[in-house]
Amino acid sequence: MTANPPGPARPVPPQETETTLHFTGPATFGRVPRLDQVDTADIAVVGVPFDAGVSYRPGARFGANAIREASRQLRPYNPAQGAYPFHYVQVADAGDITANPHDIDQAVQSVEAGTDALLSTGARLMTLGGDHTIALPILRSVARRHGPVALLHFDAHLDTWDTHFGAQYTHGTPFRRAAEEGLLDTSALSHVGTRGSLYCKEDLDEDTKLGFGIVTAADVMRRGVDDVVRQLKERIGTRPLYISVDVDVLDPAHAPGTGTPEAGGLTSRELLEIVRGLSDCHVVSADVVEVAPAYDHAEITCVAASHIAYELITLMSRQIVFFRWVKAHEPS
Repeated sequence: MTANPPGPARPVPPQETETTLHFTGPATFGRVPRLDQVDTADIAVVGVPFDAGVSYRPGARFGANAIREASRQLRPYNPAQGAYPFHYVQVADAGDITANPHDIDQAVQSVEAGTDALLSTGARLMTLGGDHTIALPILRSVARRHGPVALLHFDAHLDTWDTHFGAQYTHGTPFRRAAEEGLLDTSALSHVGTRGSLYCKEDLDEDTKLGFGIVTAADVMRRGVDDVVRQLKERIGTRPLYISVDVDVLDPAHAPGTGTPEAGGLTSRELLEIVRGLSDCHVVSADVVEVAPAYDHAEITCVAASHIAYELITLMSRQIVFFRWVKAHEPS
């Protein structure tokens, strides 16, 4: 593919000149234009600076802007996927959705409304959190557009608790609520990278009843990336897929800046390769959450998160171009 394949309009890419300094100017994700600087967006990058749902270390409300800062050096060509994601389709930074930091119920409603507004334009979303509570309102909006979706959940934790201290909406409960609300295709649900201690064995039993399959961090190490990707793709099939990445799926050596770190996680290389292997899947939107920069060092976590989001954007960009090509060549 060329940098600007045929299409309805040429996207406005990040500014790249001989005098461009990546560390100067306002920080949008990958230095793409703001949403108000383009007519429309195929992929909208949006931040949700919210962390009132955390159960351990706070600070993920600062994650979205930290990821934007760390994304400054992302370049136009992605050699791992052989694509120019910012040139194929219009990627734009939509800024942040304001979520009430004092009232989780109101915050969930605000995120749902903000997501609805962006999805109604036809854009796919690359959401930067924020804690994992935000996945529930996003999934509500995505399911309204696509019906129940397959879910690929990268995380050290299951996030399928029923409640925590009596609260139904926390970063440990979004996928229990999503399953109860019928937002998920229960034949195509997967956790990847889980590990660490649990409150009780029943946590696993209840997770299985919801329909989740589990690929632990140890499974990835023992079986290898290619085998894990094959399993995930068989489970997902052609269903609309939502990908949710809690950065704590990475080992603390690769992502210290997160709220609930667990030893024994994936390497950033393993995670990036798994994501790249999903090129045949129909990714309709995605998130990267739980980046807490106050616990980071030398932007280790933020750099990893920005590269994860870049790979997810590339997946969606390639798929949008493919669907447009198919539509353009349908018999009249």
